[in-house]
Amino acid sequence: MLKSGSELRSRNLYLHRLIAFQDAEPVKIITGIRRCGKSSLLKLMAQHLRNNGVAEEQIIELNFESMEFRRMGVETLYQYVKERLPDRKRAYLFFDEIQRIEQWQDAVNSFRVDFDCDIYVTGSNAYLLSSEYATYLAGRSVEIKMLPLSFREFLDFHGYTVRERKSPKGGIGKRIYDEDGESYEPKELLEAYLKFGGMPGIADVGLNTDKVLTLLDGVYSTVVVRDILERERRRGQRQITDPDLLRKVIMFLADNIGNITSITSISNKLVHEKLLDSNRNGNPSVHTIQAYVAALLESYVFYEIKRFDIKGKEYLKTLGKYYIVDIGLRNYLLGFRDMDTGHIIENIVYFELLRRGYDVAIGKVANKEVDFIAASADEKKYIQVTESMNDPGTRERELAPLRDIRDNYEKVVIAGNTDHPVTQDGIKIVKLTDFLLDS
Repeated sequence: MLKSGSELRSRNLYLHRLIAFQDAEPVKIITGIRRCGKSSLLKLMAQHLRNNGVAEEQIIELNFESMEFRRMGVETLYQYVKERLPDRKRAYLFFDEIQRIEQWQDAVNSFRVDFDCDIYVTGSNAYLLSSEYATYLAGRSVEIKMLPLSFREFLDFHGYTVRERKSPKGGIGKRIYDEDGESYEPKELLEAYLKFGGMPGIADVGLNTDKVLTLLDGVYSTVVVRDILERERRRGQRQITDPDLLRKVIMFLADNIGNITSITSISNKLVHEKLLDSNRNGNPSVHTIQAYVAALLESYVFYEIKRFDIKGKEYLKTLGKYYIVDIGLRNYLLGFRDMDTGHIIENIVYFELLRRGYDVAIGKVANKEVDFIAASADEKKYIQVTESMNDPGTRERELAPLRDIRDNYEKVVIAGNTDHPVTQDGIKIVKLTDFLLDS
């Protein structure tokens, strides 16, 4: 998104990932839900090139959401770029929302083979990376997975800064300051983040409920129409043709974030409400719901997380969970209501772990569950998430599954509230605000 004066707001987490692959062979594919900042990231990368000596003639930028390119086909795209390539210099090609060009992969592969160029593309649908296209770019592309704003980014976009200070007890605490020097406890701003979410455009309309709802309505409508309903027409599939049913599926998943969920349970609920039909030849509604949920995953509205048996060391095939990509979207769908805080915090922690580069699964230990197993190339940790650790019963319930894990990897409880953020039995207890600001 742009600040006044067309100054781009920084998304350094993703920009640094792009820069790491600059001038390397792989095509850089930036994916994520619409309006999460992919277009701005392309602009940030192009600006980085300009700031580091790349001439303007070497940079070719096309946004396929623009009317200028609405009727462009793959052959026209190839010719358009070919005619604008610089003479005896490397070209940097930026293609925004490239999935709107049929057979786009043919052009991108040809650019890669025929010319001296470095290629960056964005897309709002995981179909972009499906097996149909993988054969064209197999081993020759890298995916940069973009998400809405983290809590730290949310603060930055809204003009807040985080400062450390010594507390009276001798520890180091954090305070947040606005542009006028007014100070806030981190929890105060976290409440705004949990209400409005992290869509970058919110920084342009301000933390005003009516304006935010209007913006989120636009995000929702665009995703549903362009990335789900239109997508099915382009693919010649007629499975997803009912916007009302699609909204019911979305509402069900949004209302059940963090709950163990199966396609059958969604189907049964909608059949019970007479939104789907079943018949004696099995239940075709299960296949319908499977298609709708797959479309929502492809459009990055929801993310699915699988369960992992810690002792058996294998993924379980059934009963995973779904999390919504942005809590603001959930509040838009369900209304701003004070409930289910524990699952909302889980949702926030899950996506923060993804931002930090972890692969995440649900852990199963005998008949107990660990909220998250977070693993990267060089570390692994087990994480419980809870609204509060102040009640002794809750405290014991959250610690018990971690105590049952017999390896030496780090074990953490992340709590919205805790009066005693200290290590117990080798298990760290961390405040949610400290976790989110520790980056």
